[in-house]
Amino acid sequence: MSSNLEYYKVFYYVAQLKSITLAAEKLCISQPAVSQAVRQLEKALDSQLFLRTSKGVRLTREGEFFYGYVKSGLENIWHGESMLNRLKDLDTGEVRIGASDMTLQFYLLPYLEKFHELYPGIKVIVSNGPTPETLRYLYDGNIDFGVVSTPFEAKSEVMRTDVKEIKNVFVAGDKFRYLKDQELDYDILKELPCIFLEKNTSTRTFMDEYLAGHGIVVEPEFELSTSDMIVQFAMRNLGIGCVMSGFAQMELEKGNLVELKFREEMPKRHFTIVTDVKTPVSPAGKRLLQLMTDDII
Repeated sequence: MSSNLEYYKVFYYVAQLKSITLAAEKLCISQPAVSQAVRQLEKALDSQLFLRTSKGVRLTREGEFFYGYVKSGLENIWHGESMLNRLKDLDTGEVRIGASDMTLQFYLLPYLEKFHELYPGIKVIVSNGPTPETLRYLYDGNIDFGVVSTPFEAKSEVMRTDVKEIKNVFVAGDKFRYLKDQELDYDILKELPCIFLEKNTSTRTFMDEYLAGHGIVVEPEFELSTSDMIVQFAMRNLGIGCVMSGFAQMELEKGNLVELKFREEMPKRHFTIVTDVKTPVSPAGKRLLQLMTDDII
């Protein structure tokens, strides 16, 4: 820039107010300082910008031409500063989150509701997908953070915060009610029709790895994309379903499903917040994270 930004600011107000005196009052500086700034700018641009009149000053043709650009530039800068302050004050902006159906339903929704009540001007964008997809969004910088379920493998720059303990359960409909009060071995799953999530989910990965550790490989009768559908299939006696406990809770309480008990309980899992140290989190995202991590279950 050929001149100090303050010179442009002085020029802007002198041109707008058509008075060196009024511009000095607006800027809270002396009249000689305003006159000096105008002279320095005219010298730097090698152009006369103002004509002095008995009533004050008016722009020359060159000054009018130049004023259009200065007005646009300065007002854009001031608008940018104002919007940045609004972002920091959480009056506007957006937060982008990656989450699965499971983490949304059984963890994230109450926090989104609370956040919206506190900051109604913030736009919340949720990219809904399984854990591997959420991690890809995070690596690509498309989300501020993700909420996923363990187990998962992630790059070294991913920061993890466990926020809620969860567990898998095996459930079945009336056809398999005879199994309810038995203490079962996982081997029995090889003899029964099973209903599992697809293999690109953390729930399925966890279950497969756990069973494999006991020398058991199960080929399910059905592989579905959502846990809600597993519950529906199990209620229709199509097999033994494996889901996170929350999905089956209502139907278990109603007696439409029974939970199978095994001699060895499957280990607990976690909902986990993931952030990437290479991706800056928006001010709105930081505030939502604070709400969530201040209330870790």
